[in-house]
Amino acid sequence: MGSELVPVGRVGKPHGLDGAFFVEGPSERKGVFAGGATLYAGGEPATVVISRHGSGGRPVISLDRQVERGTELAVARATLPPLGDADEFYVFQLVGLSVEEENGRLLGRVRDVLEYPANDVLELDSGTSLPLVEACVRQVDLAGGRIVVAVGFVDPE
Repeated sequence: MGSELVPVGRVGKPHGLDGAFFVEGPSERKGVFAGGATLYAGGEPATVVISRHGSGGRPVISLDRQVERGTELAVARATLPPLGDADEFYVFQLVGLSVEEENGRLLGRVRDVLEYPANDVLELDSGTSLPLVEACVRQVDLAGGRIVVAVGFVDPE
């Protein structure tokens, strides 16, 4: 994993008159958008000045400098808390892993992980999309660089 920054959302539409904005696709991680926290907006550090919740509980924040709508917000990887057990992983760690069915059939590599309200979706370089749910994903083997999925989620060629 080359990048030392981990995406946690994007600058969304303005909220109120104090320069605050909604965070689009916000990370669920506690404290990421807390007042005083450091976020990287477009790769440059910025401090969260205002932190509150807007409609639907979405974070609304203001930074100590102007940022354009659509700018990626990220945190330094080093600031992420260590994960509790071996079964936990950060979504960004899945990008680039090979995906294979339990029978060994290779489906492709993870190109992106898309966040949806119901569940995240693994988007493969082969054009296949797989739900990131227990019924589909049988094993995430970070050390081995692969994800094993149940047979039946992808039509055989």
